[in-house]
Amino acid sequence: MTWFRFGFASLTLTLLGCAMHACRAEAPADQPLEPIFNGKNLAGWTAADGCWRVENGVLIGENDAALTGSMLHTVNAYGDMVVEAECRFSGEIDSGIMLRKPELQVQIGVSRSLKRDMTCSFYTGRYPEEARATRAAELLRPDDWNRIRVRAKGDTFTVWLNGEQVSRYTSDRYPEPAPIGLQIHKGLPMKVEYRGIRALAL
Repeated sequence: MTWFRFGFASLTLTLLGCAMHACRAEAPADQPLEPIFNGKNLAGWTAADGCWRVENGVLIGENDAALTGSMLHTVNAYGDMVVEAECRFSGEIDSGIMLRKPELQVQIGVSRSLKRDMTCSFYTGRYPEEARATRAAELLRPDDWNRIRVRAKGDTFTVWLNGEQVSRYTSDRYPEPAPIGLQIHKGLPMKVEYRGIRALAL
């Protein structure tokens, strides 16, 4: 009986330890990341137009007069990774964080198709119900800085908004590494700001 109790206690502690490890893995809020935006210029990024600029440590994306839209990409490609940025916007903007190849988007701002804010939901050509950030509206700080963290690990993609997990999407359709992208959507006047952009390859 003594050995049974000892064995049961050991098994319980082992399972508890595994559960705690899994919880830590699911919430990498303290995982250290490396800056990929230096706050001074666009070194390490590629842009084909003048819609992006840096002012006072902030990366600003603003549509041109013709509303042609723009994409800004990192020079480096990432597969399994974590990327985080603080984002600020006002009004009806449509931006996003792009990752992997084929391209998968984490929406920031108002969806052009759904005509409502879909921040932190995944866009795949549509917005799958299981990949929508239904709690984002509770956590989003209007006209203020919001911290968005995205993790791509294998076929699972997870988003945290201001420290809270808000969406997860699982799909094997996005296997290839690709540069991280930031979007200015065409067809509307918009301005979006990013700062503290950091990433880590896993």
